[in-house]
Amino acid sequence: MHFLRPDYGWWLLGALAVLLVIRWKRPRRYAASTTVGWIDGASRASLLRRVPSLALLAAMTFAGLGFMQPVLPFAEAEVKSRGLDLVMVLDLSSSMQEPIGVQAMQRVTGPIVEGSGPRPIRPPLKTRLEATKDAIKSFAARRRGDRLGLVVFSDNAYVVCPLSADHDYLRRYIDMVDGETLRGEGMTAVGEGLALANYLLARQAVGGDTRGRVVVLFTDGETNRGRDPVEVLGQSDAAGIRVHVVGVDLEARVRQKPEVERLVASVRRYGGRYFDANTVADLDAASRTIDGIEKGVLTSKVYLRDVPVFQWFVIPALVCLALTLALYTIPHFTDLT
Repeated sequence: MHFLRPDYGWWLLGALAVLLVIRWKRPRRYAASTTVGWIDGASRASLLRRVPSLALLAAMTFAGLGFMQPVLPFAEAEVKSRGLDLVMVLDLSSSMQEPIGVQAMQRVTGPIVEGSGPRPIRPPLKTRLEATKDAIKSFAARRRGDRLGLVVFSDNAYVVCPLSADHDYLRRYIDMVDGETLRGEGMTAVGEGLALANYLLARQAVGGDTRGRVVVLFTDGETNRGRDPVEVLGQSDAAGIRVHVVGVDLEARVRQKPEVERLVASVRRYGGRYFDANTVADLDAASRTIDGIEKGVLTSKVYLRDVPVFQWFVIPALVCLALTLALYTIPHFTDLT
C-alpha cells in the first residue's frame, strides 16, 4: 500500500502539534484546602479518564491518513484468443469412390493371383471419400475458436459451407456430401478448388481482422482440368494464405509425375506441408499434425491500476470519533483536571 498524497501527512503532524500545544497551555482547574496536608501521599487521576482524549487523537490520525489517499497497486491481465479462418477443400472426383488402403495392403500381402487358393477374408474398406470426411470432422471438432468453411471440387469448385464458428452446422454439411453431390462431373480441378478457397477467405475477411488464413486440401489425383494449381498457390502466398495438401491414397505412379512433384515442391516453398495418407490412420495422423501446426494467436496484456482503500482509515476514524462523543456523555470522564 502507498499514499498518493503523502504531503498531507505534514499537515496532519502540524495539526496534531498545534492541538497538543493548545492542550498544554490551556488553564487547568485546581483545588486548595488548608487540610491538604492531612492527605497521606499524593493522589493522581485514573488513566482511564484520558481514554476520550486518546480516542479523539486516534480519530484525527485515521482521518488524516484517509485524506492522504491510500491505494493498493493492482495488476490485471487481459487474455485474448484470436482463432484462424480455415477452409477445407475436398476432392469429389470419381476416383474418391475407390476403397482406401488397397495399395498399402497389397504392399504387405502381395497381389492375389488367380488359382492360388482361396481369397483371404478382409473387412470392407471405407472409400477414400468416407475416410476423408471422417478425418475432416475429427479435425473440425478440435478447432475451437476458429471459423471453418468447406469447398468441394471436381470439374468445377463449389462452396458447401461458408466460414462459420458453428462447427455443428459444418459437420451436418460434411455428412451431406457424397458421390452424388457433383453428379455428371468426375475430373480433378485442384486449381479451381484452391482459387475458390482464396476467394472465400478474402470475401469473408472482417475489416482490420488479423486472423491467420489457412487452406487444407484433400485430393487423390493430379490436376487434369482448370487453372494451374501452382499459379494459384502463388496467389495464396501473396494474400498471406498458407496451404497444406493431403494426398489421399495417391498412387505411386501419380505421385512421381512431374506436375505432382512441382505442386508438392510449391506447397513446401510457400510454407505449407504435404502429407501422404495411404490409410485411414495416415489421414487421422495428417489432420492431427495440421491441428498442431496451425494455432490461433494468444495475446496477453497486463493493466496496472491503483485501488483506493481510504475506507480502511475513514471507518476507524468515525468509530473513534463516535467513541469519544459517547465517553464524554459519561460523568466519570468529564471535568478532567
